[in-house]
Amino acid sequence: MNIRKLLSIISISFVFAQLSIFADDLSENYSKASVSIKYFNKSIYYPGDAEVNPIMVHITIKNNGTDTLRFKLADERAFSLDFNAYTVRNDSLEQTANIIEKRTTNQTVYFREIALEQGEEYSFVENVKDYLKIEESSVYYLELFFYPELYKSKYLTLKSNRLTLEIKPSTSAASSIYIPVKDNSVEILKPLDLSPDKVVEQTIIARQKSLWDQYFLYMDVEAMLQRNPSLKKKYIKVSAEERERMLQSFKADLMQARIDNDIIAIPESFQIEKTTYSPTEGSVSVIEWFKYPNFSEKKRYTYKMRQREGIWQIYDYNVVNLGTE
Repeated sequence: MNIRKLLSIISISFVFAQLSIFADDLSENYSKASVSIKYFNKSIYYPGDAEVNPIMVHITIKNNGTDTLRFKLADERAFSLDFNAYTVRNDSLEQTANIIEKRTTNQTVYFREIALEQGEEYSFVENVKDYLKIEESSVYYLELFFYPELYKSKYLTLKSNRLTLEIKPSTSAASSIYIPVKDNSVEILKPLDLSPDKVVEQTIIARQKSLWDQYFLYMDVEAMLQRNPSLKKKYIKVSAEERERMLQSFKADLMQARIDNDIIAIPESFQIEKTTYSPTEGSVSVIEWFKYPNFSEKKRYTYKMRQREGIWQIYDYNVVNLGTE
């Protein structure tokens, strides 16, 4: 081996050694940093449009060490982080075309350097659908990769905790969903642990099919009765036995359309518009269309929900008329 070739090998080895030391030093700088994610205003998530049904995630970078933590944060967040979502079969979601285009186009990346002292945090919110193509309903595991030295320095990565992300079927098909039932079944129906939107969806479909047992399955009949001030005044004064008779009578009046016509009205079609809920309270907004001989009427129903022993129930509602079509 000649001297020139030997010197070249030594020089290359020296460069790689220097790069390795540099990378190790930078990694050490971020060894006490952590990144965590949680849902921001958690809702029901569906495939499709990022603006209509966003998946907002709250991201927090924290300095767990004693030294000052410094990192770069790009004004265009696509150069500072990645979301990754995968199924139990380890099938990953693809990145959006917009993200790919940004990273493959020559442009100046503007950023600011942020410094965190011991125990300090820096947080911001991002829409997962701006990063990932979510086109099918499924259960995914969601995590985030943060690049403290920006995207082009991906050898430095901070990985977040993992969230379970449930994507439900698109609501556009809600009015055509079939509830498997036996009309003459004597089987006792038991409520299932369904999400608030699914409870409302099944209740409306049960009404469309006049399946009264299913219609009342997720309804807090006692609370609905007490929406009427005079019935409430009487109900709270009578015995437990009389209360039960009042509840049965109230259900019979609903079934025969003698009272509260709005809640038992039969829509020709419907579409769930918006669902929000906390661990115990929820609200489901639904657009419903009612067909008459010469026109169709459009209304917005807002069903108020609460959870009892793991089961969501409808306990109140209001209606807004949206005109005729």
